[in-house]
Amino acid sequence: MRMVNSQYVAEGSVLARPVINSSGRILLQAGIRLTASYIERLKDMGYDILFIEDDRLEDVEFYTTITSQTREAAYKTIENVCKYIESGNETSIKVSSIQETIQEMLNDLLSSDDILGNLTEIQGYDDYTFHHCINTTIIGLVLGIASGYSENKLLELGMGVLMHDIGKIKVPESILNKKTPLLAEEFGEIKHHTTYGFDILRKNNDLSLLSAHIAFQHHERWDGSGYPRGLKGSELHEYGRLAAIADVYEALTSKRVYRNAIEPNEAYEYIISQGNKHFDPQVLEIFKRHIAVYPSGSGVLLSNGQRGNVVKQNSAFPNRPFVRVFFESEKALATPINYNLADYPSIMIVAVDNR
Repeated sequence: MRMVNSQYVAEGSVLARPVINSSGRILLQAGIRLTASYIERLKDMGYDILFIEDDRLEDVEFYTTITSQTREAAYKTIENVCKYIESGNETSIKVSSIQETIQEMLNDLLSSDDILGNLTEIQGYDDYTFHHCINTTIIGLVLGIASGYSENKLLELGMGVLMHDIGKIKVPESILNKKTPLLAEEFGEIKHHTTYGFDILRKNNDLSLLSAHIAFQHHERWDGSGYPRGLKGSELHEYGRLAAIADVYEALTSKRVYRNAIEPNEAYEYIISQGNKHFDPQVLEIFKRHIAVYPSGSGVLLSNGQRGNVVKQNSAFPNRPFVRVFFESEKALATPINYNLADYPSIMIVAVDNR
């Protein structure tokens, strides 16, 4: 199985992973042979990347973060919370359902053999906010697990991250989905979503106030340049510091109606470039060690001119994965070459190439 940009998917290719929308509903099952009309329809829906069967990689196992059932349950949880808020019943949110959802996500993550390699999901245009909340929670939980959090802390963290953007329900959709640059007053309204979210969540006594603070603090920055309160350094709660990185990374790697996603390696480099400016240095180190720079299945071009696919993550060196090479420049090799890039310091990945 390999990741292929939909522009390069050939008619007759077989889906190796189902195409799932943000609610967890399966649009196309794995094993479907793609017709030209299927491919065009998926492109129109914003699906840039598909997972395609490839006999050359049949011995390689790729894992997903959470099951489609867990993703669908998470979607429904957020949807139900939104319905309560829209109906004016903010204090009647079923906190127990949020906790159950986070527990299922944790169960999926803790049973995975390859957390590093499985953060890439197929994504189209639909329901960005729900998609973002679910994927940010996955990343946040991965960082929480890597931080050695207890189960109680992971639940507290996950519940807050899943609800971190709930305040956007009070921001006009015309502003949230605006395709042109925001005016100053429009950006000011966007900023209010942190306060709106905190005010909603803290009304529910069954939800930890620390979980509610994630909604309040996920746009704060280590150097005090964030919002809404300009908190700095240790003034930020640890959950807020962790959620800040998860939120930015997921937002950068997700496609929006007004911009394309950037590659995970580019998002990774951006996060690292912020150093001690935007993010807690200790959380940044955890991020560097536990988020895959090049997701499993992605195509890569090497500095020696060879081209292949990432087949396994290297937990000791996330930016130096195992790669199986199939091409020398544009010429197919008779026999693929396997590299553990940690053993070949002179060979670098110079580009993502999902052909």
